[in-house]
Amino acid sequence: MNRRPLIAGNWKMYLTGAEAVRLAQAVAATSGACLDRDVMVAPAFTALAKVCEAVRDTPLQVAAQNVAWGKEGAYTGEISPIMLADLGVRLAIVGHSERRQIFGERDAMINRRLLGALAGDLQPVLCVGETLEEREADHTFSVLEQQMRQCLQGVAKGEMRQMILAYEPVWAIGTGKTATKEQAQEVHAFLRRFLAEAYEKSVADEVRILYGGSVKPENIDSLMAQSDIDGALVGGAALNAESFDRIIRFQ
Repeated sequence: MNRRPLIAGNWKMYLTGAEAVRLAQAVAATSGACLDRDVMVAPAFTALAKVCEAVRDTPLQVAAQNVAWGKEGAYTGEISPIMLADLGVRLAIVGHSERRQIFGERDAMINRRLLGALAGDLQPVLCVGETLEEREADHTFSVLEQQMRQCLQGVAKGEMRQMILAYEPVWAIGTGKTATKEQAQEVHAFLRRFLAEAYEKSVADEVRILYGGSVKPENIDSLMAQSDIDGALVGGAALNAESFDRIIRFQ
């Protein structure tokens, strides 16, 4: 299946508005020269409006790092999909491991956020992944299956075709450790089989599955050579225009 690659940069809680605009403009220049792949950045909420405006006429896609489920309401500190779409945001990350591990978000809440994104015409990027303890206990696949089943409750076949998955082993995020290309491919293949069984093969064949976890210029080529890895969710290396440029230009 010829799935269009997606390289996504998650800027986390970094960069002021001016810094984010400068980086976004540099990334947009690269993405405009790479017509056979998609590129996405996810700035902090405070920089979203400026970044969306700065790259409005470029191919660069802008995502939010999280999203609430309601159109509006008494949800202090939350941002609705309607508010995001109004800025020009088109995608939203949900279920990132830092939201799970640091802020205690569980699969039920992630499911609500995902459904809210879909209802608000945002494309969700659903993150799943296991901790080091779970991997060492040989629970990787059972953990991932549970996350997928619970996070995707109520997601119809047509909606699933619109989604993006990201496998991010928690033990490889920000640690400098990376799953080997064989480990990553094994998990991506498992997730695609899950989608084929839960929906149908044509859905599984269409959904892009990204790898996230200490992705660098040094390992992007070998990761992208794997048959079920369709892109990367990049953290630290996405904050540097030169390193992210090399990742975008994977070969």
